[in-house]
Formats: sequence, structure tokens, C-alpha cells
Amino acid sequence: MLSEIPATNKMPSPVVLVREPISMVVSLRGCPGPGSRLTWSGDVEGDARLFAEKTIETFYFWTGVLMWLIHAGFMIYEAGVARQKNVLMTMMKNLLTCAVITPTFFLFGWWIYYAFQGGVVPDTGAAAVAALPWSEVMGPNLDDNITGVFWFAFLLFSFTTGSIMSGAVIERIRLGAYLLLAMILGSVVWILAAAWGWSSGAWLYTEYGFHDWGAGGCVHTVAAAFTLGVLLNLGPRIGKYDDQGRPLEIPPHNLPMTMLGLMLIFTGFYAFYAACAVFQVAEPGADPEPWRSIYGTPMTLGSLAFTVTMGFAGGAMGAFITSKGDPYWTISGGLAGMISIASGVDVYHPALGYLIGFAGGALAVFVGNRLERRGIDDAVGAIAVHGGAGVWSMLAMGLFASGYPQHEILSSLKGQLVGIAVMIGVGFVPGYLVSLVLDRSGLLRVSREVELAGLDVAELGIEGVVPAGVIGEKT
Repeated sequence: MLSEIPATNKMPSPVVLVREPISMVVSLRGCPGPGSRLTWSGDVEGDARLFAEKTIETFYFWTGVLMWLIHAGFMIYEAGVARQKNVLMTMMKNLLTCAVITPTFFLFGWWIYYAFQGGVVPDTGAAAVAALPWSEVMGPNLDDNITGVFWFAFLLFSFTTGSIMSGAVIERIRLGAYLLLAMILGSVVWILAAAWGWSSGAWLYTEYGFHDWGAGGCVHTVAAAFTLGVLLNLGPRIGKYDDQGRPLEIPPHNLPMTMLGLMLIFTGFYAFYAACAVFQVAEPGADPEPWRSIYGTPMTLGSLAFTVTMGFAGGAMGAFITSKGDPYWTISGGLAGMISIASGVDVYHPALGYLIGFAGGALAVFVGNRLERRGIDDAVGAIAVHGGAGVWSMLAMGLFASGYPQHEILSSLKGQLVGIAVMIGVGFVPGYLVSLVLDRSGLLRVSREVELAGLDVAELGIEGVVPAGVIGEKT
């Protein structure tokens, strides 16, 4: 905490920021981690350094706040896709996703990130101990000023993984089963993948040079693979396939609402990517350090703005052409494009970002149609958009930026291929096994009668969308 400064008519003497480690000082290169605290000392360069540190803390706080737009967008987007009889339950499910992941991520999710960076054996070092829920740095305003901000940003990443699965399973999954699956995905599965590939000490990075700057693997691919495992046991919605197994269209009940939701998701993802950048504060007298990635590669918000926007534009155009102008796939392709450039935002030229995004948008349409013909009823195309584009994101990094220098080891195509296999496996296996147990126990899917009646009335006892002409009428 800051020691008291005596009142005076003069400006206070310059002070320097001192990090006093309780357990661990730096987790992400250049970023304070669990156990860092900011205090006043009396050296010359201190004011500027303290201001820089507090600015960084403020920056990451607001990236977390703006990432809430992703989840507002998912709620609106999925409600537009759902049929009217399921709109309210779909929105409730999104709300409760955040409610179940928050306490469990506090209790053990944050600890998993620091404890398993070396593999399957948990680390008992200072960093992992500082991330335990009873650690003094996890309390309010005790000895740490910044851990809560980084925890908050990672929590919003966790919400994103649950929201990716949420839309795919609408209109037939039991609420309790979904919340259990969302908790496992958001507080265990994805954060384990992040520990393995999305940290400066991750074994995929230090041993293979795996590079996943914007979490195309540990967020999007893992969540999509988990979702695929769930859908294999959940099965399609009633009426999705005819007697010969041919897919039938179940159109969104409100396509403009869906498109508005996706626009909010686009906006929130700029904050998501901004939170992936790490700003390093130089020691007094040293050359200023740039923004960097957790892998040590140079990074600026300007390059983020260029490449992410170009990826969006390419993805939307690629999906527009491939889907022959389908509005739903066109706007979904914009998201696929933003995901396609995720792993290499820090190294791509904007023009390359456009081309990679274009390919990702086209790929999403192809994968979505292929899955539908295979009997996989993904109501919102989450596997195609997040999984197809997420895998392409990691592969493109290996194809177009292999050999790029990093702190520990050069990036490589081999490292990206190993990372792809790990991310798919980490996501798919628990998703399939947990949903299989729930299915065999009769706890995964609602009854046929409930599904036909609609989950709003059958489960919540209220209509989410009141039919026209009955508002205000007595019953």
C-alpha cells in the first residue's frame, strides 16, 4: 500500500515504485503477478514509474470491463437464433454461465494457471501458492494492488469459453447439466490449456516454440472441441433432421437481433485482444520497452488495430462469397476472420491478416455445412467459427511465421502442430466424457415433451416472447 505523504505546500518529492515480493513478482514477462505490491520510496525517477504502473493496472481493468460486451453480445446473438419458445431460457443460460464460473475460477481456476505450466504435475512454488484462494494477495486491498485486475481479465476469458459452448447446445440441454459443463470448461479445462500454451513458462512454448498470441488455441479451439464432445452425446434438436437423416433448416427467429449481438461481440473482442498485450515498464535509465506478447515478441496496439480489423473484413468477405450471400454466415464469417488471425496478431502484416481472415471465413462455412450433414446439430455454428478458425489460426502461424524469434525458442510449424493436437485433445476428451456420464444418468437432455413445449414455459414457467395481441389482456 502507499505510505502516508506529509502535507506540504510544495510538490511532494519524486518517489520510485518498489515491488516488494510476497510470493512472486513477475508471472507474465514485465507484468506484476500474484504477490506484487506497489509502494512509495524516495528516488528521483519514481513518480513516472508509479504513474506507468498504475496506468497499466487501469488499462487492464478497463479491458476486462469492455470484454463484458462479448457476453452481452452472446446473449443477444443466441436469443436471436433460438426459437421464440426458448428465448428466455437461452438468455438465462448465458447469465448463469458467468455466475457459476466466477466463484469456481476464484477457488481453483486461477491456481491451475500457475500450478500446471510445466505439465500434469502441479507446481508448489511461490506463484502457485500466491494464486490459492486463501492467499493474502487474493484478499481485498491487503498486500497486492494488481492481482485482482489480472484475475478479472482471465475470468472474462473464462466466460468466453462457456459462452462459445452455450449457443451450440440451446433448446434441448438441461440447465443443471449445462452449468456443470460450463464450470468444468471455464474453470478447469481452458485454463489448463492456457497454462500449457499461453504463458511464458508453458511447456508447449518452452519445449516446442508454440505461439498462440490471441488464444486461438486455448480459448477458441479448446471450447469448440469441448462443445463437439458434448454434442455427440446430446444429439440434435427435434425436427432438425428428416426420416432419412437429411438436415432441415431451423432459421433464427430474429436474424437482425443475431446480427446486432455479433456486432457487440466484435467490439468486445478488441478489448479481449488488447488484454493479451503486455506492457513493460523500463528500469530507470534503461531504454523504454515496447508492448510485448507473453512470448516476448514486440507488440503494439496499433498493429492489433490493423490486423484484427483486416482479419474481420477478410473473414466476412470470405464467408459472403462461400455462402453465396447468406447473411448469417456472412456476419459469422467476420468473427471467424477475427479468430483466424488470433495466434499471430503480433507478427502478421495487415495484408496477410486479411488473407488469413478470408480463408478462415470461407473455412467456417465449409466446416459448418460438413458438420450439419454429419448429424452434428450445432445451433449457432460455434464449432465451425471457433474451432475451424481456431485450428486455422494456429496452423497459419506455423505456415507464415515459422522461425520468428521468441524469448525461449523459435516458433515452428512442428510446435504449432503439437499445439493443435494438444488443444483439441484437452478440449474434446473431458467434454465427451462428462456429457457421456450425464447422458447415461438421464441428466443431460430435457424430455421430448419439454423440448416440444419450449423451455421457457416448461422450465421457467413464463413466456420469454409474448405473442402479439395478448399484451395486457386478462387471462
